Amino acid sequence: MLMFANFFSRVCYVALLLGSMNVLSADFSFVVRDQFGEPLKDAVIEFKDQQLNHQDNLSVAVMDQVDKHFTPKVLVIQNGQLVDFPNSDNIRHHVYSFSTVKQFDIKLYSGRPEKPEKFESPGIVVLGCNIHDSMVGYIYVADSSEVLKTSVDGKVQLNVSTFPVSFTVWQPNQQSDIDQKKTITFADSSQVADIVITTIEPKPRNTFGEMFKGTND
Repeated sequence: MLMFANFFSRVCYVALLLGSMNVLSADFSFVVRDQFGEPLKDAVIEFKDQQLNHQDNLSVAVMDQVDKHFTPKVLVIQNGQLVDFPNSDNIRHHVYSFSTVKQFDIKLYSGRPEKPEKFESPGIVVLGCNIHDSMVGYIYVADSSEVLKTSVDGKVQLNVSTFPVSFTVWQPNQQSDIDQKKTITFADSSQVADIVITTIEPKPRNTFGEMFKGTND
């Protein structure tokens, strides 16, 4: 009888231990939405406490040009990563950026440029084409080892072992400045909730340079 009691207490202990482990590591999800409740695609979630250890063996990322669009519209890379800019159209493009994070100029070309560009500062890089002013793309250079980008459903899935959890949220159509990121902190599991980003519909622009003006006039 005593042996059975000892066995039962050990089973209970293991069950409690497993239960506590599940509490320590659990899945949570939320949706990034606009002010109208619609899910937002291309929102970038970067966790603040996951500092990136710079690596020399990062793969070369690709920002393509298809049907006079940058593809993908938002490319997420790590700080220090190379980006290739192939032109899959049957017309030539002239890709450039004068963002503070990375300024470069790949003059009129077809096929592939001579070499990829290296991005060595974290932040947002806005891309344009000097020939086709409607072409606008974004490269998000992360300084964290854990970065997520939402798809059309706007959903973010997290596996959290400890709270609080802090991260930033950025989206290309946000009303705030293009370089600004919204900081979110969940103190505990009860605070996990959908995130709202106020967006604006980009107005047609005659020139790429207007992306960097203080107003949309």
